[in-house]
Amino acid sequence: MSQRLAYVNGVLVPETEASVSIRDLGLVYGDSVFDTARTFAGKLFKLEEHIDRLYQSLAYARIDAGLSPAEMTEATLELVAANLPVLRPGEDYWVTIRVTGGVQNFDGETDRNTGATVVIDCIPIPLRARAPFFKQGIAARLTDRRRIAPQAINPNTKTNNYLNMILAQKEISASFPGAWALMPDANGNIAEGAGCNFFVVQDDVVLTPTTEFVLAGVSRQVVIDICATLGIPLREQDVPVELALAAQEAFFTSTSLCACPVAFLDGQTYPGGVPGPVTQRIMNGFAEEVGMDFVGQYLNFLSDGPPSTGL
Repeated sequence: MSQRLAYVNGVLVPETEASVSIRDLGLVYGDSVFDTARTFAGKLFKLEEHIDRLYQSLAYARIDAGLSPAEMTEATLELVAANLPVLRPGEDYWVTIRVTGGVQNFDGETDRNTGATVVIDCIPIPLRARAPFFKQGIAARLTDRRRIAPQAINPNTKTNNYLNMILAQKEISASFPGAWALMPDANGNIAEGAGCNFFVVQDDVVLTPTTEFVLAGVSRQVVIDICATLGIPLREQDVPVELALAAQEAFFTSTSLCACPVAFLDGQTYPGGVPGPVTQRIMNGFAEEVGMDFVGQYLNFLSDGPPSTGL
């Protein structure tokens, strides 16, 4: 096998040959949800939690995947196993499951929609693009564009329409190349970064926005559990911009980043360091949880190139 495979409606096909209909409701209306796990040394981490969240999103979007959670799990594991032979040395996969409402029907024509479209794919984690963040920390920039209000779309539903976050990141990248967009919620408090959760450390207490306005990230929960194990105080609460700017440390969490220090917010340096002492304890705990030095993995791909979110 010379290229990665993708799962499309029950069949493993070469990635370059994988396709869905131009009438697919995910393309036409964004009627689709997804979830993304990652591997560590080729082994999937927290797949059960990602599958559980996927099915919560499916229920919210009123999409029937046509597969049970156990069947979806089996298909995902089969695909990852098939793609391991082409995984480059030292790298790992993002593994994404996408489920759409199927194919659009047309008035007066024979129904085309025979059920959901299910696509599972593997792509390499952007280790090269993001490696500088683990050496120098992330430069976060607050956006004018606010996160979609929960009254419109539940932030705990992962839909394939990421335009809100993508526009925020494009706008920040245009003015501050290499910076990561950090969005406020509908009330003006900190919500989340483009594709990641945000934490600050103030007086040795870890603070993070509540899931009323942000995604309940799987890595976010890993950090909450690590803090409980290590005896690090943690509170879920509103995080006003002023509080975020006055904190001693900050970090992002995501499936790919795990936990990564934020060095600057709107050009203001966090005095705790990169990473700060509390963030370092959490990153160490994360490495133990995944059974791998994920920071070392990133730094193995460090070059002189500029950082990029990879979004």
